[in-house]
Amino acid sequence: MPIITHKQFIQAPVEVCFDLARSVDIHIETTAKTKEKAVDGVTQGLLEIGDTVTWEATHFGIKQRLTAKITHMEKPYVFVDSMVKGVFSSFTHTHQFTEENGGTLMIDTFEYKSPFGPLGIIADKLFLEKYMTGFIITRAKELKKFAENRKEHIHL
Repeated sequence: MPIITHKQFIQAPVEVCFDLARSVDIHIETTAKTKEKAVDGVTQGLLEIGDTVTWEATHFGIKQRLTAKITHMEKPYVFVDSMVKGVFSSFTHTHQFTEENGGTLMIDTFEYKSPFGPLGIIADKLFLEKYMTGFIITRAKELKKFAENRKEHIHL
């Protein structure tokens, strides 16, 4: 089961980073490359414990849907979303936020299990783990831009 960990320092308060990371609206903006949109459950605003959201996105040229549930939350330091339904056999994404050096260290830990047994393991090695790592890093950098360049017009 691959585990991807990415750390991103953001020059912004921990509360701002936490809220940006759990904002459905900001998620949509930070994943424009895969055309993500929320199509069921919570489709705008901030995700809370127990909330579900169904994302529709295009990955590898294929439109897919994935439903995740917020299974744990300790404001403003950690929240966890886990797949309820989707293409993976399972996944858990832990979002951690620590105050550090006048800003926030955001740590994403993404643990997943590919479908299709041995074929899924081969897919991980060939391309999926690299793809998911790039997806997480890109989203973290976009969140950093939002947090560090936030304007009054951004509503969480």
